[in-house]
Amino acid sequence: MRRLACAVLFAAALAASPARAEVWGYVDEKGVAHFAAEQLDARYELFFRGGESFDTAEGVQTPREVAVPTKSASKLLAYFDISPSYKQVKHHLREASREHGIDLELLQALIATESGFDTAAVSPKGAVGLMQIMPATAERYGVRGDGKTPVARKLVDPRTNVRTGTRYLRDLIRMFPGRLELALAAYNAGEGAVQRAGNRIPNYRETQNYVKTVMQLYGMLKPPAMTASSGGSPPKRVQMELPGPAARRNLPPGMAAAAPPPGPEAETVLDY
Repeated sequence: MRRLACAVLFAAALAASPARAEVWGYVDEKGVAHFAAEQLDARYELFFRGGESFDTAEGVQTPREVAVPTKSASKLLAYFDISPSYKQVKHHLREASREHGIDLELLQALIATESGFDTAAVSPKGAVGLMQIMPATAERYGVRGDGKTPVARKLVDPRTNVRTGTRYLRDLIRMFPGRLELALAAYNAGEGAVQRAGNRIPNYRETQNYVKTVMQLYGMLKPPAMTASSGGSPPKRVQMELPGPAARRNLPPGMAAAAPPPGPEAETVLDY
């Protein structure tokens, strides 16, 4: 039931997600995948192109065309079959998916965007590991440092990182029920930024890019036809804006008060 709820949520959000949504990417010599919503440099190939956009500021909606993968999409999907980086951690994703009721494909898409499955990735802001978690966020979920191992180093451990990041994502999905795009925006820019924007995607180009990239990767890994059968009606309007160069961010200082405090594990992902 929890997985079904997430599937309905995705089907609704993707049905109204922005057009000309594209996913570009490449796999480097170390086997790390890099994804973006635009071609950042010559290494990026077009994997996926979507439909048409609508003006979120004015609420003028244009019907979305069916998103069509490019010929390179098979390379992207094959990445998850052959990548040593992914193979080494996929059991942690499956475990977290089952435990917290979050689609495996959503975790794949988010981690691919955040770190390219590089367990040792560290952002300029200090976010660490597969799901690019800030140490302060990890502490809210019970990750504690000690004299030998600080929190940041503990987040390099794939199991710790994925379990913590999945719990945080789950809580954001519950904070913005029925609005997966807002949960993703909050994961990137902080829930406080989404709330200050009036429960819309903040006007940060990197956040808009991030949401678009994750949603499109999720759509490739779990096509709408697989989720639409679960039923549900798309929302009247989804606030989403055109993307720009991606940057990894998580909970900024001073925004922790807006977030759900760590506590007992929830029984469900969404409150309907």
